[in-house]
Amino acid sequence: MKFHPTIAQTRYESPLGTMIVAATERGLAGVWFEGQKHMPDHASWPVQSDHPMLRKAVAQLEEYFAGRRSAFDLPLDLQGGTPFQQSVWQALLAIPAGGTTSYGTLSERIGRKAAVRAVGAAVGRNPVSVIVPCHRVIGSGGALTGYAGGLHRKTALLQLEGAI
Repeated sequence: MKFHPTIAQTRYESPLGTMIVAATERGLAGVWFEGQKHMPDHASWPVQSDHPMLRKAVAQLEEYFAGRRSAFDLPLDLQGGTPFQQSVWQALLAIPAGGTTSYGTLSERIGRKAAVRAVGAAVGRNPVSVIVPCHRVIGSGGALTGYAGGLHRKTALLQLEGAI
């Protein structure tokens, strides 16, 4: 993934661990649990805790984890992904809180029924954890399959939303 040179970051201490939250002038570009798979090297990104988008994102994440928010209202900057990845990430946004879908259903939803593995790879590289709800994608038999932030976090997020 490529990130815009104007990207800024802050840290958020969530109930599930430290998160790195990043934004550009276009919108929220990343939310990662520290140390998760596919997390970009963010060491050179300036820390700007007073950045308006970062402050808004952290406030909404706090509301979410407190059970007072089920949907996010933030502009997203997903331009770092390929067009295919972006289509998968946009489809994730249609999964309602408290709901789940399978990788196969998600593949059908974007018109790429045979691309289940590619869809799974794109889900795993979602740069905006929690807000772009990749945790709501489960195996076809209902199994809680991979999550870049760890299956314990996926379980906790789905429990918070009442999906399991």
